[in-house]
Amino acid sequence: MKAYKATFTKKSGELRTMTFAKVEDLPKGYLPESKGGNVNLVEGMELVWDLENNNYRIFNNKTVVGKVEEFNTQI
Repeated sequence: MKAYKATFTKKSGELRTMTFAKVEDLPKGYLPESKGGNVNLVEGMELVWDLENNNYRIFNNKTVVGKVEEFNTQI
């Protein structure tokens, strides 16, 4: 499965590094059902699965510091 690691700037100005998978790349049945329903996100924002915290997150592609690293992993 494809996974990604990126550092980005949070709203607070802090830097955060997150390892995540794009929701569409995860095996069917892997994710818990979303309780939020469909979310309309602004351009640059993406719903992802945080692989370290096992939870949905919103990833802002516009605040990435450096490059997004792509790699393969087993879950």
